[in-house]
Amino acid sequence: MKTKSELNELSGIIIDAAIEVHRELGPGLLERVYEASLAKELRLRGISSVRQLPQPVIYKGEELEDEGYKIDLLVEDSIIVELKTVSELLPIHHAQLLTYLRLSEKKLGLLINFHVPLLKNGIKRLVHDFPSE
Repeated sequence: MKTKSELNELSGIIIDAAIEVHRELGPGLLERVYEASLAKELRLRGISSVRQLPQPVIYKGEELEDEGYKIDLLVEDSIIVELKTVSELLPIHHAQLLTYLRLSEKKLGLLINFHVPLLKNGIKRLVHDFPSE
């Protein structure tokens, strides 16, 4: 598990890579285009990521078959990146990422909305301190 300092550094690299993608492509494209582009930009920076990673849902100790969700990007097996192309981020988008963090037991997530003129206005960083067992 990465330290807080390592997570902070990695999240900065992800944000920088997302800004580069937005600078190159601009707003208005489909989410999957930004996802593929961000994954490529991270690779160019020597950072590993997995796209559309299946994440099972465990309910009361039992995995719900075929009811999992897919993480847009999992970076360095540490940070969940949830991408959007919406007019504005809503509270439900924040809640969605917090749920993903809780279910995957990850501490840090980035919510990135590429449908904005200036990407820094479309980035939210969320931290979830899940209880240790």
